[in-house]
Amino acid sequence: MKFKVPKSKLFEALSLVQNIVGSRSALPVLSNVLISAEEGSLVLTTTDIDITMRCRCEADVATPGKVTLPVKKLASIVRELDEGIVSFDVEGNEIAHMRCSSYKSKINGLPAREFPPAPTTEGGIAYQIDQGKFRDMLRKTHYATAMDDTRAVLTGILMSFADGKLTCVATDGRRLALYEHEVDFPAENARDVVLPLRAATELMRSLSDSGPMTITIKDKQLIFEFGEIFFACKVLSGVYPNYKQVVFDRCNNVISVNREELLAVLRRINASTTNATNAMRLTFENNILTIAVSSPEIGEATDTVAIKYAGEPITVIFNPEFMMDPLKNLSSDEIQIELNNSASPGLIKSDIPFLYVIMPLRV
Repeated sequence: MKFKVPKSKLFEALSLVQNIVGSRSALPVLSNVLISAEEGSLVLTTTDIDITMRCRCEADVATPGKVTLPVKKLASIVRELDEGIVSFDVEGNEIAHMRCSSYKSKINGLPAREFPPAPTTEGGIAYQIDQGKFRDMLRKTHYATAMDDTRAVLTGILMSFADGKLTCVATDGRRLALYEHEVDFPAENARDVVLPLRAATELMRSLSDSGPMTITIKDKQLIFEFGEIFFACKVLSGVYPNYKQVVFDRCNNVISVNREELLAVLRRINASTTNATNAMRLTFENNILTIAVSSPEIGEATDTVAIKYAGEPITVIFNPEFMMDPLKNLSSDEIQIELNNSASPGLIKSDIPFLYVIMPLRV
């Protein structure tokens, strides 16, 4: 097995796939990257069994073949190499001889036959979506997933293909984020699957601003193909709660506010809270929103922001982090906060098919 590859191309590919490998693997080969040298290209694959990622990069392949090498160590070495061409010559005993300029090394590998096979898309149900749009859907919902695995299914993002659209939903029981996008598929291909948060995080890191992507559902796997990347993960098992029961369209009181101005005030107020008193009081009155916190450990703080609201005064208590999360991930200049009363859930809306439901606190 012999090939040559530009250092920049190799490092870019290794940087993409190395995040899949954990710090400790039950099987030694799971700490390695499978390198397949084919005509004109290298295919690099990593897996931790739950997630598999594969990418391709151009290379000058003299002798095709396969080998697995420790991906973290290989990436750290390649990162420090001079710019130029990196050459590999792999012996039958899985030792890779690597050269770049004056640098030479021998890296011990493991046989490619020990590497687990990757899932395939054959026989699955496929959907088409722009990868930039899907990345945006993940960014605007992922933060609402549950952090504990008491209900494991809530630690992921629901992907619901139904009624000619993809709906992404995340909830931890105290707030819910939802984003819809029209997708063309036959009615018989309606499906619900739950994408693990770790997989969503890797996808957000890897997806581009635009470009076609195919999502395939097969058995208990989700497979994403975009550009030169193949990404597969196991879906979370369990029944996702019926989010439609807690989603409602409109409240009696609608408040408009500049997103960035509100976020700046929330950040200042949040700095005055503690984990024990992570609650803020919001009072909407006469086109002014007053936000206040009180903490025995720190003291008190108040701040105001201009709003568009001339209705009856309303006071509600929310978790400041839960209020900030959607604002950080939205891009519109203005948002709408909708409320019925101090005891009912609030809504945050934008100029896109996005909805955020937040439960009030009782303190």
